[in-house]
Amino acid sequence: MSFRVLIVPGDPRNNGYILRPLVVRILAECGKPNAQIGVLENPRAQGYEHAKQLLRDQVLETYSHQDLILFLPDADGKDRSNAFQELEALANSKEVPLLCCAAIQEVEIWLLAGYVDKLDRPWSEVRMDVSVKENVFLPFLAVYGDAKRAGGGRDLLMNETLANYRGLKDRCPELRGLE
Repeated sequence: MSFRVLIVPGDPRNNGYILRPLVVRILAECGKPNAQIGVLENPRAQGYEHAKQLLRDQVLETYSHQDLILFLPDADGKDRSNAFQELEALANSKEVPLLCCAAIQEVEIWLLAGYVDKLDRPWSEVRMDVSVKENVFLPFLAVYGDAKRAGGGRDLLMNETLANYRGLKDRCPELRGLE
């Protein structure tokens, strides 16, 4: 029987192209290489607060058949640990397995972790930039992405980042906790 996982991002439109390959790799590392992984697209979350509300109001009940639900939003410069504890407690009360992990500062940082040698500033600055998507990622994607692909080539770039999975976890320690 297959292990079923649902990823709930803050915005699935582009983040799904980063998160799905990442979760495939994490689950393979955890002994679940054949997991069936989906990204919540209906209803489509439109930001952190909306995704959090969808989890409370619909997702935990509608997708309770999943073996695991992962809430993987942007941190956006905020400590989300209290909200995550509340969501995980709510899910636990409904007997739904939920893990929450915020990307510091935005999901795009997990992709950029594989390209520190191609960035125009030190990794420590990139990592702490609350607007890393606009300031670093979008210019990077314009140069190294593929505008002809869905997601602008985010999936291919993420797969390259995952080739050095250990380096990714070293640069983004929140992923070690998720794993």
